[in-house]
Amino acid sequence: MSTALQTSKSLRIGPFEVDPPVVLAPMAGITNVAFRRLCRQYGAGLYVCEMVTARALVERDATTLHMITFDRDEHPRSMQLYGVDPVTMGRAVKMIVDEDLADHVDMNFGCPVPKVTRKGGGAALPYKRRLFGEIVRAAVRAAEPAGIPVTVKFRIGITDEHLTYLDAGRIAEAEGARSVALHARTAAQRYSGQADWSAIARLKEAVTSIPVLGNGDVFSAQDALRMVDETGCDGVVVGRGCLGRPWLFRDLQAAFAGLPIPEGPSLGEVAVVLRTHAELLTEHYGEDKGVRDLRKHMAWYLRGFPVGGDLRRSFAMVGTLTELDDLIGQLDHDAPYPSEAEGPRGRQGSPAKVVLPEGWLDDPEDATVPMGAEVMHSGG
Repeated sequence: MSTALQTSKSLRIGPFEVDPPVVLAPMAGITNVAFRRLCRQYGAGLYVCEMVTARALVERDATTLHMITFDRDEHPRSMQLYGVDPVTMGRAVKMIVDEDLADHVDMNFGCPVPKVTRKGGGAALPYKRRLFGEIVRAAVRAAEPAGIPVTVKFRIGITDEHLTYLDAGRIAEAEGARSVALHARTAAQRYSGQADWSAIARLKEAVTSIPVLGNGDVFSAQDALRMVDETGCDGVVVGRGCLGRPWLFRDLQAAFAGLPIPEGPSLGEVAVVLRTHAELLTEHYGEDKGVRDLRKHMAWYLRGFPVGGDLRRSFAMVGTLTELDDLIGQLDHDAPYPSEAEGPRGRQGSPAKVVLPEGWLDDPEDATVPMGAEVMHSGG
C-alpha cells in the first residue's frame, strides 16, 4: 500500500467546487452516461460528457441529443462543445441555457484528427487568435444569464514551430473563461511520446486569475500528484488513464486526501465492474448496441491478467449479456491485480504531419470562419 502526500489543492470552476481537483476528459465513444456513472461511483470530481458539435446541437441531430443524456443525480452536468463559428457557438450555448441542458460548458480546441484540422478546426484553430477569442466570447456571453461557467481546453500548438497555448490561455482568460486546460502535446504529436508538463507550468505563470488544469500522461494517482507538484497546476484532467480502470477515480480521491491508495482489484472484482458497465450500456443503448459498445473496453479491462488468447478474443466478440456471463465464469477470479496492468493505455500512435487549410499559417489575425469546418454530426 502506498501513501500519497497530503495536498490542500482545491479547484473552483465558476460556482462549482471540484474536490478532488480531477476532471474526466471527454473521449469520443467512451464518456457516455454509462461510463460516467461507473466512474462517479468511485469518487467525486467533474465528469464531462463526450464532445458534441455546436451545429449538430443547434440542428437537433438525434444522435447528438441522445449523447447529451445525463443521470438525474449527475451534478454538475458537464458538456463539451466543438465549434469554429462564433455565431453557431453562441446559438448552441443559448440553447443549453434556454432548455437547461447542462450546468457547465467546456470548449474543445485540442482535437488533432486530420479531418478536423484540415478544415481549420480543433487544435488548428487557436492559431487564429482573433477568431479563437470571438468564439470564446460568444459562448461566455450566451452562458452569462444562467451563470453557467465556460471553460476551454487546447493543446500546446500545431507543431513545435507553431505554439499557441500561451496566447490561447491569455485570450480565454480575457474573454471570461472560468478555467483553461492544457493537453501538453502538439497536434503533430497526437497521442505519441511524452506530454511536456513544463508547458503546463509556463501556462500557469501566464494565466493568473483562473484555474489552469493539466492533461497528458496521468495514468495513476501518483502521476496526478506529481503533475500538480511539478507544474503548480490547479487540477488534473484524466483521459486514457481510466480506460478499463474506472477505479482510478477512487485512487485519485484517496491521493488528494492524503490517504493510502487502495490495492488494485482482483480479476474477479474487475469482472464485476465489467458486468456493471455492460448493464449501464444496455440501459443506455439497448442490449445489442450496448454489449457491442463494451467490446472496445475488453482489452483495457483484462490488460495484464492471465487470460488466454482464445478467451480474450471471445470477450472482444461478445454479443449478449448471457454470453458475457458465460465468459466471466471462465475467468480466474482469484488472480491478483498485475503490475502489467499499469502504465499507458489507449491510442498512442505516431507523430504525423498536421494537415491544415491552404494558407492557414499566413495570418494569425484573420478572423474568417473556416469554410466547411462546421460539423453537422457529433461523435468519433
